[in-house]
Amino acid sequence: MKARSITTLAIAIVAVLALWFSTTAVVPSLIAAYDLSPNRIALFTSAVQVGFVVGTLCSAVLGLADRLDPRRFFLISALVAAAANAALLILDPASNGVLVCRFITGACMAGVYPVGMKMAASWADNDLGLLVGLLVGAVTLGSAAPHLFNAIGGVDWRFAVGIGSATAVLGAIVVSFVQLGPNFHPSPPFNPSAALQAFRSKSLRLANFGYLGHMWELYAMWAWLGVFLDASFRLSGGSDATFWARAATFAVIGVGGAIGCIGGGYLADRIGRTALTAGAMVISGACAAVVGLLFGTNPWLLSGLCLIWGITIVADSAQFSSSVAELAPPDRIGTMLTVQTCAGFLLTLVTVQVMPHIVDAWTWRYAFMILTIGPVFGVIAMLRLRRHPDAVKLAGGRR
Repeated sequence: MKARSITTLAIAIVAVLALWFSTTAVVPSLIAAYDLSPNRIALFTSAVQVGFVVGTLCSAVLGLADRLDPRRFFLISALVAAAANAALLILDPASNGVLVCRFITGACMAGVYPVGMKMAASWADNDLGLLVGLLVGAVTLGSAAPHLFNAIGGVDWRFAVGIGSATAVLGAIVVSFVQLGPNFHPSPPFNPSAALQAFRSKSLRLANFGYLGHMWELYAMWAWLGVFLDASFRLSGGSDATFWARAATFAVIGVGGAIGCIGGGYLADRIGRTALTAGAMVISGACAAVVGLLFGTNPWLLSGLCLIWGITIVADSAQFSSSVAELAPPDRIGTMLTVQTCAGFLLTLVTVQVMPHIVDAWTWRYAFMILTIGPVFGVIAMLRLRRHPDAVKLAGGRR
């Protein structure tokens, strides 16, 4: 029952999360067809991030995940998001209506991503890190799916957008077959007055600092990797450069990310959360520092390095949430996770929006180097947490 439910839930999440980057994946086609500015393109992703933060806060304050059956909440959110995404097919990509639709899509993801994690955690039995890692892997694979749809669809960007909405409807149907585990309980209510404890408590503050360092790097890489690889592959002069750039982007974000999440969850439950998160950020930060130096060189070499980056950049993702859940007082877990999620996604607005300006100033050869700031900050935070007395609460004492 557990394996079947987790597998079904993972399929539903992969299907629905295809909406997150449905416009990001078709950026080269949109630029060519509509001459959109880099800043406008960045807003396609930023609008989703803002929508997700607003949706998460509203869901937490209203207790929607507890008042509604989580499967029904997931289903409704997925269907609304699918409709908002499908509306892009009839809107002018240069209009503000597109940004509104992307905002709605992001807000609806608050009924999919966190709710899915809650359903998965209901089956936890000394394997929380692995279960959350599996679901984050599904999120990662789903987020990368539009790049695969775009590669299959060729030059018509509408194919990727349309198939994304179709898969989201499928995911809404599939989630109805998920069974909830024995540990399913109403989440502790969101407590605005207690929210600052996320940064008052030293151990929670360090875990959140680690998460912020991780998020500084993650979504900027996901949002702009496809554009980077497309430009690099074209420069290297290979045949079918655009197709291979799209395929490589899917492999890096989707396949590599899924491997990283599952492997990271498995290892974190055994070697400790701080060890796993710090190690992953060391490697991903190093990749961010050097990946641009391979711009325009052999596509296979560049793709290989990006695959390592794709694996390590999300290997630690689920473990920050697991750490906060283990460190927070039981009656404030919901509030602490909400604060962590909202702070992290707000931070992504900075790097997602600033990247095109950094590319203009530094070129692709050096632009990704700015992302190394996050992993450096995060590694320091997690190593300090490892020495904190509260670290014995992590992963059954494995820190």
